[in-house]
Amino acid sequence: MTDPMLETGGNPRVSIVTIVWNNRAFIADAIESVLAQTYPNIEYIVKDGGSTDGTLKVIERYRGRIAKVLTGKDKGLYDAMNTGMQAASGDIIMHLNADDLYAGTDAVASLVQAMQESGADAAWGDIVYVDRKDAAKIVRRWRSSPHAPGKFRTGWHPPHSGFSVRRAVYEKYGWFDPSFRISADYELMLRFLEKEGVSSCYVPKTIVKMRTGGVSGGFLARLSKIRREDLRAWRRNGLRGGLLASFLKPLSKIPQLFHGPER
Repeated sequence: MTDPMLETGGNPRVSIVTIVWNNRAFIADAIESVLAQTYPNIEYIVKDGGSTDGTLKVIERYRGRIAKVLTGKDKGLYDAMNTGMQAASGDIIMHLNADDLYAGTDAVASLVQAMQESGADAAWGDIVYVDRKDAAKIVRRWRSSPHAPGKFRTGWHPPHSGFSVRRAVYEKYGWFDPSFRISADYELMLRFLEKEGVSSCYVPKTIVKMRTGGVSGGFLARLSKIRREDLRAWRRNGLRGGLLASFLKPLSKIPQLFHGPER
């Protein structure tokens, strides 16, 4: 990886933020998938929330190739995300969860190229869910599509993994709202795309592999919490259609189970 503090002519700086807490088993895979990216101007930031399981020892092995390692307790996932993003200096901000990895070495380059060619301020692609122990085994596939006004009311939304946004958009319209414990990513995308009309583009390509099984708790109880937070996201942004969207959103995931070949 190019020194993240050096500017590379013609290539906007991309800041990639990984949030981690007690994830010794998978953090190395996430880090290595970032370090393997062919894009020449990456600033990589890892925010650890006070791990006690040896995660920091793993991160330390890569310390010389990570631009910033931030440590210390936070007020939850989205507070940690804000801390990492606000420490970034890149023109474009991306996220990679500690459980996950980029699907290919050109994932970041593909998103940046699409944003630069279209002039869009946000971009995303497809993701695949993989077995927690075997990242080569696909469990389901999320094939997304471009955004259009009103599309969130149908239950649609982009995958947050791989969701890339110019820093100026965060500075203008705000960061994650940490009062949302589960749906802050959904609220942020709803705010940016549906309320504020941020320009966007879709890359029809698998960008991220997400490991399954990382969230504890019963499915029905979690689904109920998500619906309540999703409804609050619509109210927070003064948008109509949230009740219908909250019912259609889980149904929109069903086609992901019938995944086809990689693209």
